[in-house]
Amino acid sequence: MNLEYFIAKRIIAGKEHKSSISAPIIKIAIAAITIGVVMMMIAIATGTGLQQKIREKISAFNGDIQITNFDNNNSEVSLNPVSIHQDFYPEFKNVSGIKHVQAVATKAGIIRTKKTFEGVIAKGVGKDYDWAQFKQYLVAGRIPDFNKELNNEVLISQYLANRLELKLGDSFWSFFLKDDQGQMPNQRKFKIVGIYNSGFQEFDANYMFVDIRHIQRMNKWTADQVGGFEVLLDDFNQLEQKGNEIYGKTYSTLNSVTIAEKYRTIFEWISLFDFNIALIIGIMIVVGGINMITALLVLILERTQMIGILKGLGANNVTIRKVFLYNAAYLITIGLVLGDVIGLGVLLLQKYTGFIKLDPVTYYVTQAPVNINPVHIILLNVGTLVLCMLMLLIPSYIITKISPAKTIKFE
Repeated sequence: MNLEYFIAKRIIAGKEHKSSISAPIIKIAIAAITIGVVMMMIAIATGTGLQQKIREKISAFNGDIQITNFDNNNSEVSLNPVSIHQDFYPEFKNVSGIKHVQAVATKAGIIRTKKTFEGVIAKGVGKDYDWAQFKQYLVAGRIPDFNKELNNEVLISQYLANRLELKLGDSFWSFFLKDDQGQMPNQRKFKIVGIYNSGFQEFDANYMFVDIRHIQRMNKWTADQVGGFEVLLDDFNQLEQKGNEIYGKTYSTLNSVTIAEKYRTIFEWISLFDFNIALIIGIMIVVGGINMITALLVLILERTQMIGILKGLGANNVTIRKVFLYNAAYLITIGLVLGDVIGLGVLLLQKYTGFIKLDPVTYYVTQAPVNINPVHIILLNVGTLVLCMLMLLIPSYIITKISPAKTIKFE
């Protein structure tokens, strides 16, 4: 095996062969593998990154699973209250893999300023609310403090702040309709202590975060009544499984919905990325494999005399085929290494500079997100090497057709 590997390296690396016909073909083959790896790495990193970022944003506003009353209310507004005295609150003990459970309530209203007004959904949260996911979207100020007495602090989106011409520290009046028709609406004066920008305009254009006790008072609920619960999971990949488990572990008067079910259109759209990624990987591997087949055939034709000499010295077809396959593996490895270096460089540049921008209205993000997963990179390299080598088995069979008697020439 060592002799075969040595001969293989001499074919491509020997000084006496640098000016051979195969040299430019080999360079093209290596370049094809390199470009293919770069394209595949970018496709995987940006595709999975965009999926992950969109999921994170939807989860930040809705949790992973929502538990509400089993009724006909399909709106974003909490109508019928739910008691907080549930077996799963504040800790879901009957189902594993649950990171956190938090009580929330929502109410539709209008923000009114001297110049304009905007419709809004006030999301009421309390001291049990997990802000960990949301802090990354904070662009000014701080997270409101809802741990003590009832206050008028509010977290508003940069989108709404710009449209209403409000800034950090400003106060504004908001109006919320009462259930009883004909009565004057509830009025609340809030103060902006934080501004966020998630880049998800569907949410940024609607949500502001207030103390849940405001909504409880406006709806005439008691302190132990809320609009529903949001469940956060340890592993998002178990969303469907945990959603079914939670549905089976809650009372029949309650309904549980995963964010994949609630935002089915968005999740169906991002699931198409998997097909696009697979298509790009398939095309790049085929292109790289074809270039390697061309390079291998050129090497075999150029080394026909050497093959005849090796056969004349007693080498069998399997041994000689291994020589050229080792040579091909060596070339593919060079392409993989170069592709990894260039691909990682481009991905890291995008990750820390964000030079590739996206339209948030279409993609829900302002720049192309990058998910650099070492497992994906390893599988990509191993898979490319294995598939290309399998593609080379058939063209290497031409070696068995070369006759020593016809190829050996004496000078």
